[in-house]
Amino acid sequence: MIVGRAGCGLGYAVKKSGGAVAYCALGIRCGTRNEDGFHSGIAHFVEHTLFKGTEHRRASSINSYLDRLGGELNAYTTKEEIVIHATVLKEDLPKAVSLLFELATSATFPEKEVEKEKGVVIDEINSYKDSPSEEIYDRFEELLFHGHPLSRPILGTAASVRKITGGELHSFIREKFIPEDMVFSVVADIPEDRMERQVERLCDRFFAGMAARSAPSSRALQPVRIDNVFDRSVNKRNHQVNCIIGSPAPSLYQTAERVPAALLCNILGGPASNSILNSVLREKYGWVYGVECSYTQYADTGIAAISFGCERDNYEKCLVHIGKEVVKLQDTPLGPNRLKAAKKQFLGQLAIVSDNGESQCLSMCKSLLAYGTVMSDQQTREMVEAVTAADILESARRIFGPSSSRLIFL
Repeated sequence: MIVGRAGCGLGYAVKKSGGAVAYCALGIRCGTRNEDGFHSGIAHFVEHTLFKGTEHRRASSINSYLDRLGGELNAYTTKEEIVIHATVLKEDLPKAVSLLFELATSATFPEKEVEKEKGVVIDEINSYKDSPSEEIYDRFEELLFHGHPLSRPILGTAASVRKITGGELHSFIREKFIPEDMVFSVVADIPEDRMERQVERLCDRFFAGMAARSAPSSRALQPVRIDNVFDRSVNKRNHQVNCIIGSPAPSLYQTAERVPAALLCNILGGPASNSILNSVLREKYGWVYGVECSYTQYADTGIAAISFGCERDNYEKCLVHIGKEVVKLQDTPLGPNRLKAAKKQFLGQLAIVSDNGESQCLSMCKSLLAYGTVMSDQQTREMVEAVTAADILESARRIFGPSSSRLIFL
């Protein structure tokens, strides 16, 4: 793998892999939390409207350009980044790479297309209201981060989206889409040094005359102070109750704390059927269809959240048993065999995910945005293997302590 930074400031990582398919991603360090001075939801709306025309292509041409080659073009927005990515046959990679840079640097945002897309995004917003298991996450973060940019919903609101104009979109990308806040990743069966040279040429072409700044304004973050404890219910009159029990957790940069936190959440409610909460709530009692413990990491904070849906009659019983299982992890260290098995499972899950070229490419992109480099599989393994039973116990106490946990249910 080659990891570097172009003269304009853009970071990049290129990894050679076997196979006929190539993956590339362009990430921009500007998400929902960077919308100060703009209408809420503009980052997500930019992601949608980048595809609606550039200085050289119409929307119809953009949509069909990679489709005709059997490839795919997509994008997503989080609270901290926008990512545009493509999947193509390896011989078509130069076309895909050039298109990603073009979209990020010369989008035109035609007013007709902007107005049309507002209807699409507003429909997306409304669809979340019909899905309590999705809506509850926005409600939870809104309460947890009240008064902070991280409290904003990624999609914005119907009212705020209606107010966005083409001029505002242009202003947003001029301010936020700067090369030192952008990264590019590639996973493909090509010589890494050849791809590196192509990235440098693309930077010269699309960012001509732009020298890297030493302190880009988009990296300034408003400090997070979380002191609002809540226990909130919202009567949605649904057959099912959806609940989140969550707390602040370590940030991306708290390495000593975040790795034990990730392992803890996987043990408690990871995707495997043998996770503690799945074994108890679903397999033993049959109270839930699904239960999980997720861990979301931001630049300056994080969230660990246990979520589940159940019939109203089972809601209190689920809470009681979740509490019992958390207390066990807070009071009793994992035995050596159990800890070893938990690490093996966690590392196996990571390996399976990273074996997917697209997942690997997107993970590299996120790592570049967060750390400016890409950790090797060996480095990741060493960090996981270094976690002790005492680390897990301390993480459970710190994250799910009685003064830390917040509850919301719909």
